[in-house]
Amino acid sequence: MISSLAELTETCQSRITALFDFYLEKKTSQAPLLQKAMYYSVSNGGKYLRPLLVYATGLIFDAPLENLDIPASAVELIHSYSLIHDDLPAMDNADLRRGKAACHKAFSEAIAILAGDALQPLAYEIIARHPAQLTTEQRLKMIYELAHASGLEGMAAGQALDIIGLSSLSSVENMYALKTGALFTASIKLGMIAANSKEHAVLNEFASYIGLAFQIQDDLLDFSNDPTLIGKPIGLDAINKKTTYPSLVGIEKAREKIHDLLTKGTKVLILLGEKASLLHSLTQFILEPKEMKCT
Repeated sequence: MISSLAELTETCQSRITALFDFYLEKKTSQAPLLQKAMYYSVSNGGKYLRPLLVYATGLIFDAPLENLDIPASAVELIHSYSLIHDDLPAMDNADLRRGKAACHKAFSEAIAILAGDALQPLAYEIIARHPAQLTTEQRLKMIYELAHASGLEGMAAGQALDIIGLSSLSSVENMYALKTGALFTASIKLGMIAANSKEHAVLNEFASYIGLAFQIQDDLLDFSNDPTLIGKPIGLDAINKKTTYPSLVGIEKAREKIHDLLTKGTKVLILLGEKASLLHSLTQFILEPKEMKCT
């Protein structure tokens, strides 16, 4: 029985790391450089926030850990691919990721693109065939939810809107819902599917609040003078002339919005009782105030 966020985090990291080791390090590959780039990108110190959401949600409904390993690792692979492509010169042009050289700087642009491309099908391969007590129907539902959240009606669409530029607060919030919120919501749904639980409207509402709050906070950190806070270069949004929530309403109002969304999310979780305590603790951790060294 996992009873604390520290225990949940340790469990998540150890189980996900073991699965990535199996698929990306221990297996022999015909393209070892590509395999090395893939492994480099999924093992470079990520916080595993989306996998943690999968585990914390599934445990509300007593899902077996082996059932949760599969969607948790799959969503992290999708997230990792998006970061590789995000950092490319054609996108955000970032040299650092999680305090280390971005994939295209450590290897090459071509290998980085292919590494991102290869992480996507690996996510679906793991859902389709990795051993667990999951029915075919559960696996198909997981594939659908992850694909839906990643593509034209989810993360990729949000990234496209981010690139072309937006001018209104409502359009920025919509972009956030696609770019970040969709994968957060998918993580919640994947946890429910792994537990063979019916979709829970309360958790969907919670996910929408937390996804938006997380992206606003991420944009706030871009105003910091300390790149170690985010593990990547600061000021990229301004350099790339991107419209963000803080750039439209200011830092203080952005902080107020995060607090408001956190309050709403917390109230929603109360409806689920004590079993949602891990998810509540995780939310507090994700959205805890981060140090800002400039205004």
